[in-house]
Amino acid sequence: MGTAAEKYEVVIGLEIHTQLLTNTKAFSTDEAEYGAMPNTNISVVNLGYPGTLPRHNKEAINMALKVGIACGCDITPYCLYARKNYFYADLPKGYQITQDKTPLCENGFVAIKKENGEEKNIQLTRIHLEEDSGKSIHDMDMYHSLIDYNRAGTTLIEIVTEPVIKTGEEAGLFVSEVRKLVRYLEVCDGNMEEGSLRCDANISVMLKGASEFGTKVEVKNMNSISNVRKAIEYETARQIESVEANIPVVQETRSFDAVKGETFSMRAKEVATDYRYFPEPDLPPLVVSQEWINETREGMPKLPGELYKEFTTVYGLSHYDAQVITENKETAQYYLQILEHTTNYKAAANYLMGAVRGYLNRNAIELSDFALQPLQIAEIIRLIDEGVISNAVGEQTLFPALVESPSRKAKELAEELNVIQNSDDDFIIDLVQQVLGEFPDKVEAYKNGKKGLLGLFMGEVMKRSGGKADPKMATKLLREALGE
Repeated sequence: MGTAAEKYEVVIGLEIHTQLLTNTKAFSTDEAEYGAMPNTNISVVNLGYPGTLPRHNKEAINMALKVGIACGCDITPYCLYARKNYFYADLPKGYQITQDKTPLCENGFVAIKKENGEEKNIQLTRIHLEEDSGKSIHDMDMYHSLIDYNRAGTTLIEIVTEPVIKTGEEAGLFVSEVRKLVRYLEVCDGNMEEGSLRCDANISVMLKGASEFGTKVEVKNMNSISNVRKAIEYETARQIESVEANIPVVQETRSFDAVKGETFSMRAKEVATDYRYFPEPDLPPLVVSQEWINETREGMPKLPGELYKEFTTVYGLSHYDAQVITENKETAQYYLQILEHTTNYKAAANYLMGAVRGYLNRNAIELSDFALQPLQIAEIIRLIDEGVISNAVGEQTLFPALVESPSRKAKELAEELNVIQNSDDDFIIDLVQQVLGEFPDKVEAYKNGKKGLLGLFMGEVMKRSGGKADPKMATKLLREALGE
């Protein structure tokens, strides 16, 4: 953005709408199912027929509580719902039931780790429950917009940050952490491309040192973490350019065109008074007891941050290894299950991120569909640690063979494949003498200081042994034969 950008400070607040994995909708018994035929999961309650009454969904409240507890929020014990009035074709009732003055969760934070290793807590303003609108479809009919009300009434939580985010990078990391968190808690699938996790960004710029924020612009419709970053970076540059040219920044709602990499104006930005909030008269207050909070907390799994700390401090993994393994819950659980059968924590991480991950990627399958159990990975590691097979044989020969025959025992299969390591001195000495006898010029060069040739000799010994020579013993005997 050039030198002009250095004069400005960017202020960003995010709103993440998270669709909860409840079986039914927020305030009715309608099914909440993605991909159903249009306008099939609807009823008179969600269409706002006169005389119909909404009711609380305890499953949704439990899920929202989990997210609030995970973020260290203060839980509001007495919540009143409100009607947020606005008139869009995809909002059948003409209003949305939401939480206004008394959100279920307040304060709290989500921790992010930046690429330079810096950690930052992104402070939250609130997490509140509400219902979703329907969906307008504009590209299926040349002359008409089509409406699908299946999504109307689906349970959402809206996670709102304080305006403390400074860059597109931080925003992307925050969305990534939220997505990881809700997936660990199993309250949302986090699929942005399907709209189950949607991000809006409120962006403004001001001169460094100024006491007042600039005019806020909201950017909607960012369906990937990459697009969140790109939209913020574009909008930041656009606003700075406008201010530098003495063109007022207009408070408005914009959308992001991912193809062009640009934001464009949608409509004037509404303010709170436009929505004419008033208490929802048909829904009783939500009372959340401390006992309910404690019960929810006790049923929660270990979270990514907790597992990251455990992996780096207790098991001695590197920052990179711990980050990769905790990226999704299934991988972290699989790793912990391997550790139930081995104490070689690093080898377990290497196998999971190397051989296992490579196999999954090549075959385009998920870990849940992987044929080998954690115990079988631990058995391969044990055979290597005990010197029964070499590391290369374990990864390149035994692992793929075991995947093809998952009912077999690892050692049994290694014996059948004839890859059991040979530590017999006479066997290895004979190979060493063969190799050194074949390369007298290389032996002379080695003795004259070209120590890197040891790798050549080792490679030849292992090749002639069919990978069965014990590498440690072979290295020792090679060095002795070379006069060291």
